[in-house]
Amino acid sequence: MKMTKHEKTVYDVLEERGFIEQVTDEVWIKELLRGKVTCYIGFDPTASSFHVGNLVPIMSLAHMQRHGHRPIALVGGGTGLVGDPSGKDQMRQVMTYEEIHQNAEAQKRQFAKFLDFSGDCALLLNNADWLTKLNYIDFLRDVGVHFSVNRMLATESVKIRLETGLSFLEFNYQVLQAYDFWYLFKNHDCLVQMGGSDQWGNIVAGIDLIRRLEGKQACGITFPLIMTADGKKMGKTEKGAIWLDAGRTSPYEYYQFWINTDDRDVKRFLALFTFLSMEEVEEYGNLKGADLRKAKEVLAFEATKIVHGEKEAKKARAASRGLFIRASGIESAEEFGTPSTDDSIPTTFIGKERFFEEIPVFKLFEAAGLCASGSEARRLIEQGGAYINNKRIEKFDEPVKLEDFDSKGTILLRVGKKKFHRIRIIDKKK
Repeated sequence: MKMTKHEKTVYDVLEERGFIEQVTDEVWIKELLRGKVTCYIGFDPTASSFHVGNLVPIMSLAHMQRHGHRPIALVGGGTGLVGDPSGKDQMRQVMTYEEIHQNAEAQKRQFAKFLDFSGDCALLLNNADWLTKLNYIDFLRDVGVHFSVNRMLATESVKIRLETGLSFLEFNYQVLQAYDFWYLFKNHDCLVQMGGSDQWGNIVAGIDLIRRLEGKQACGITFPLIMTADGKKMGKTEKGAIWLDAGRTSPYEYYQFWINTDDRDVKRFLALFTFLSMEEVEEYGNLKGADLRKAKEVLAFEATKIVHGEKEAKKARAASRGLFIRASGIESAEEFGTPSTDDSIPTTFIGKERFFEEIPVFKLFEAAGLCASGSEARRLIEQGGAYINNKRIEKFDEPVKLEDFDSKGTILLRVGKKKFHRIRIIDKKK
């Protein structure tokens, strides 16, 4: 089905939301996306879960599907055995076939939260299905002959790695990824490859291979590397990556990551990481001062709903509101709507008998993971940034006693205004 000349295409949507950095042929791809096309993105199965840093490519596939195109989510079960040198300053650890397979299966389940795989709406493929069956000599003669070593050496990702050392294994990666694009073009009529900005050289190599083998045109789109306003790589925190797997990052912690977004990033992240209309993005993104918390709450709720479902998003929102109300000294929660619940707050359980001898408070902050070490906890307390039951702690070795716990056997630890953790005592004798 062709669109009218002035109707907005998925290219327009991706462009206005901030997804596009480079395209190989802007005029042609804009026209191409006025019809229905098949596109793909490859994903490296080096972990059993995606993290927030993977969301831009995943969301782009979801936008493609929402505009009538057919996305292919390609799990790199084959290329993962080689390792992509792009954007890396050293060789990745070589993983076993079994590890790659287990990670690939886990990633498949996460794709289903973003894409509809029913019928022919989207495809979920693993390049191990064809790459591991290649005959090396035939591959060199039929595919390798079309690659210029001089051109490969000029690729930015290769040039950077030559300074620290690039293995022959990794040097083959570009050829294999180019083969993937040709294979999907040949077998699934895939005309568009998308990926991060570090994939530009690999994407261009695939387009060139298709032209040489088939005499036909394909195209590529790359996304910018998303950095936060304070210059950090998106999704990286002091505690490490923010995972989509609830077993690694709970829905509450996931929600908290988004609600703690820097004020300067809120509008941009609403456009990239939610499906809200751009009119809504503009409305929330232009809020100022105290009203900006509403925009952050919308961002956190929408982002959490996509990954963990509406029920978990509501629970995380309610818990976050309750903690915010307590930390702010607000007596009524009516302005926030739903009542608060503590079900989603991160909790550490400690045996009741541990408190018979009284525990220095700095050790609790370390045990809860709010501080990486006891010395860090001591510094935090001495600088006035630690609270227990919303009361600032004055001494780092102040003892925590059983009398400090409420009727439910809990106390609330807080770092600054936004990081909370609950300690709950358990009676092991029962």
